[in-house]
Amino acid sequence: MNKHITEFVGIDLGDKKSMVHVRNRDGEFVEETRLPTTATALERKFGQRTPMRIAIEVGSHSRWISRQLKSYGHEVVVADARKLRLIYENPRKSDRVDAEYLAKLVRLDMSLLSPVAHRGEETQQHLAILRARDSLVQARTKLVNHARGIVKSFGGRLPSCSTESFAKKVRPALPESLRPALEPLLEIIQDMTKRIQSYAQEIERLCQQMYPETTCMRQIKGVGALTALAYVLTLEDEKRFRKSREVGPYLGLVPRRNQSGEADPQGRITKTGDKYLRRLLVGSAQYILGPFGEECYLRSWGLRLAERGGKSAKKRALVAVARKLAVLLHKLWVSGEDYHPFYPVRPAEGLA
Repeated sequence: MNKHITEFVGIDLGDKKSMVHVRNRDGEFVEETRLPTTATALERKFGQRTPMRIAIEVGSHSRWISRQLKSYGHEVVVADARKLRLIYENPRKSDRVDAEYLAKLVRLDMSLLSPVAHRGEETQQHLAILRARDSLVQARTKLVNHARGIVKSFGGRLPSCSTESFAKKVRPALPESLRPALEPLLEIIQDMTKRIQSYAQEIERLCQQMYPETTCMRQIKGVGALTALAYVLTLEDEKRFRKSREVGPYLGLVPRRNQSGEADPQGRITKTGDKYLRRLLVGSAQYILGPFGEECYLRSWGLRLAERGGKSAKKRALVAVARKLAVLLHKLWVSGEDYHPFYPVRPAEGLA
């Protein structure tokens, strides 16, 4: 325990108000207060205090609050409360109780809080570009499906086409009676497509100018600028993992386990970690296993898994390839080597 730290704080963050609970080195109660969740209120409360160890729960406010508290010289632990049954499944859960438990746990052992490492501010800003693009893509998809559904409900059918060309291709096919309702929608979809293309250009620029490590990842056919950049920004530091195999569990791409005695059943994947990156990796795996995927070790290995039978074999193969892809991307990032399609096999054997 740090000799200079004499007080231990738990803060239950709220959108407008946050509960603060303080204990001393001996675990005795010091104070409890509620303050506005604002930078000014935090500065008044913690700006001039001697170094404290502060525990907060991960959430929408935890990034900027942890940075601000650290700037005052405090030691900040961002807790993943979902892994703390003491807090997450408490039948008498309240802001006051949560703050008290956080203060008690951070005094005893920080590892009990399953600490979360937040990304740097610049990384967070660049990741916001990717997430904004993703939100726009999903909104455009909903509008396209809405337009098709409306026309279908009137007995018609819009021509098949890509989402990017939807607004131009279907405009001539709109029933006259539905033009007042759907033409404004097509204009919005067309504008969305232009903005999504602008995001794509910015993502390409970031890859080339600020994240050159994405180049080696994009050698894999099926991994584009978006997936490579999301991978680098989400993991942020390749050295945080001792082994590349640790990336799979970090992204929730490994089966759940409930081992007890001789029983060791495997369930569905844990789905911990970043949901967005996991979805992108599965999308890349779909391309690798699809009709346009190039012949490589990942493809042949995944197809063998899919052929083992069972109605869920293809889904399991897809997740397995995504997990193996996550490991491979980390290896390429760490080594900086060129990608070889048959990477687990020696080049001479792969070409034979």
